[in-house]
Amino acid sequence: MANINIPRTEFAAALAQVASERGIDPSAVLESIKLAILSAYKKDYGVKEGYEYEAVIDANTGESHLFSWPEGKPEEKKEITPAGFGRIAAQQARNVIVQKIREAEKNTILEEYEKRVGTLVNGLILRFEGENILVDLGKGEAIMPPSEQNRAENYHPNQRLTFYLEGIRETNKGRQIIVSRTHPGLIEGLFKREVPEVSSGAVEIKAIAREPGSRTKVAVFSKQVGVDPVGSCVGQKGVRVQAVIDELGGEKIDIVQYSEDPEKFIVAALSPAEKLTVKIDEKKKTAIISAPEDQLSLAIGKGGQNARLASKLTGYRIEVEEEKKLPKTKESQEKEEKNQEDSRKSNE
Repeated sequence: MANINIPRTEFAAALAQVASERGIDPSAVLESIKLAILSAYKKDYGVKEGYEYEAVIDANTGESHLFSWPEGKPEEKKEITPAGFGRIAAQQARNVIVQKIREAEKNTILEEYEKRVGTLVNGLILRFEGENILVDLGKGEAIMPPSEQNRAENYHPNQRLTFYLEGIRETNKGRQIIVSRTHPGLIEGLFKREVPEVSSGAVEIKAIAREPGSRTKVAVFSKQVGVDPVGSCVGQKGVRVQAVIDELGGEKIDIVQYSEDPEKFIVAALSPAEKLTVKIDEKKKTAIISAPEDQLSLAIGKGGQNARLASKLTGYRIEVEEEKKLPKTKESQEKEEKNQEDSRKSNE
């Protein structure tokens, strides 16, 4: 029978390189090569029913032999290495080693990005794969699934964007890096990037409520005396918050003062509405808001958005109603009539 000789310079050197540089177990590589060689043999030469097969490889020389025996009778093992099979075996070995190198490189990249989960990364949109978007992060590639895509944004190849590194997920293509343009963490990361007080910890982002592409509310707080958390995030002439808005394609952002007093926090969360009164039921985690007639639509917001985001931000179910007007007393009626008369005379 002919030996399958894979030159040492190709086999042993490549195996050693994979093991030392890529951190791969040489025995695992050898096992994969054995399986690949057996698979190639069975594909080209077929198998006898009721027989078992085995490939044996010398780790030093790369010399390989194929054996077969009837099931349950290993003592009848015979070598079946076909003449001229060496070239096929060598190619299989090379393929396996290349594959293992790629897997090792991918695992190294995944481990690196796994440490950066929860941070911002810059990326370039490469192409669309079905509903997913493939993003080049420089060292590795990431996927932005439909659930992480902002419907208000129009994505196109070669577009550079900042992404939130959401995590590493197991997919049908193996473990993949997942990035997002909808995650609230994108907002927090952008404020950390644009506002030194946030990145230093002088200003703390307590809560974020977001409807991606439309509007976001951010609650900020500071324990440091003399630090205005809202002013810090807005910046001089609004330059800091505008930088965040521009990165998000014009998404509106409300920055509000966080308070441990639920009433104050809820009132702040409902801005830009003013002159509100709050009645809280702590057990039910609900808040009834009374708003003057001219503030009612502001408090509720278009399509109920302002109240909805305030509810997400504070954790209270918010109901907004028009402020009940007290009936006028005789004294207040007379006073109003006198004011109207005085006004009429002054205009004559």
